[in-house]
Amino acid sequence: MKTNLADIRKDYSSRTLDTKDVLASPIEQFNLWLKQALEADALEATAMNLATVSKEGKPASRIVLLKGIEHARFVFYTNYQSHKGDDIKQNASGALNFFWPELERQVRIEGTIDKVSTEDSDKYFESRPYASKIGAWVSEQSKEIASREELEKRIEYYEKKFPEGTIVPRPAYWGGYALKPNYFEFWQGRPSRLHDRIVYDLEENIRWNIYRICP
Repeated sequence: MKTNLADIRKDYSSRTLDTKDVLASPIEQFNLWLKQALEADALEATAMNLATVSKEGKPASRIVLLKGIEHARFVFYTNYQSHKGDDIKQNASGALNFFWPELERQVRIEGTIDKVSTEDSDKYFESRPYASKIGAWVSEQSKEIASREELEKRIEYYEKKFPEGTIVPRPAYWGGYALKPNYFEFWQGRPSRLHDRIVYDLEENIRWNIYRICP
């Protein structure tokens, strides 16, 4: 039977959200929602859609994992020479989107992206499993490769170069980024597509304005 995508609908009704319900700090509000998502066993609760824009104005998005909220910034790690790394080098503006369907919630975050310190990148890289460290050396992320076999040959090469149990240094082209937010939208699903949407908008880099927007 052919599925008519236009007929697929889900009505949201489990929770509500109002300006009087949210915390004064968007970071604290986000931490509260993330905690609740983890407690609800939301699938990949720390997964976030990262959107970047090239110097030509072409947008791109992909799923990455949140690895910390430090100094009110959202931290993730990747290859600096990847597609996303090239975009960030040319255009520091970026956006994140978290979606937790188990709670009928999403959070949109906009801001600017910069690299974290080399010390923070080193510390995180050291905490990674051995295979993930080797993977960082193996993959020229976003670059064309002839075959899967070529990738597996690289794995063998770096496993011999850095045997398990020895120190695997962090590649200079791999490390962390942090998005400093200037806009949050907390979205709570409601019936008939009349969702609750509460915005935090940073004014003059000093105070957060909190208000409701139309669904």
